[in-house]
Amino acid sequence: MTVNDRLQLATFAGGCFWCMVKPFDEIPGIKKVVSGYTGGTTKNPTYEQVCSGVTGHTEAVQITFDSTVIPYVNLLDLYWMQIDPTDAGGQFYDRGDSYRPAIFYHNEEQRVLAEKSKQNLDESGKFTRPIVVTIEPAQPFYEAEEYHQEFYRKNPERYNAYQHGSGRAQFIDRHWGDQHEQK
Repeated sequence: MTVNDRLQLATFAGGCFWCMVKPFDEIPGIKKVVSGYTGGTTKNPTYEQVCSGVTGHTEAVQITFDSTVIPYVNLLDLYWMQIDPTDAGGQFYDRGDSYRPAIFYHNEEQRVLAEKSKQNLDESGKFTRPIVVTIEPAQPFYEAEEYHQEFYRKNPERYNAYQHGSGRAQFIDRHWGDQHEQK
């Protein structure tokens, strides 16, 4: 989806949305990163409903970005560095469909780029298991409750403890190391 000629949307699911905001929020060309829910059947679901598994939604972030400053392919590269792309059952400590990794494309160009990016990662040999992230058409996106927005800024100690306690930080460091720090 194009917000205007330069601004576009990207939607990524990678486990707990708290951990998916900060890496994108710090990149030039990113205008907004919103935590929310997508891919389900209930309109305007609550966090409790999504966590219960009855809505079919996945926690995700929706990113508004300036495509003249940062191309979508760069967002894909950063996305892969935030998740375990070989785990379809959730991410790190968080298990279940509401935490599954997925790329939700907003147009055909994004779909093609996401498929190619996934193929490149799979063929890179970086992981010994197959890349299982799904690539799906974008569906309605519902903003999460305000206390979930910019959680890393509002609750830095809790955010850092969660990043480390869930195993996400260690996984990222082990698989991406210095490359992750350069993004």
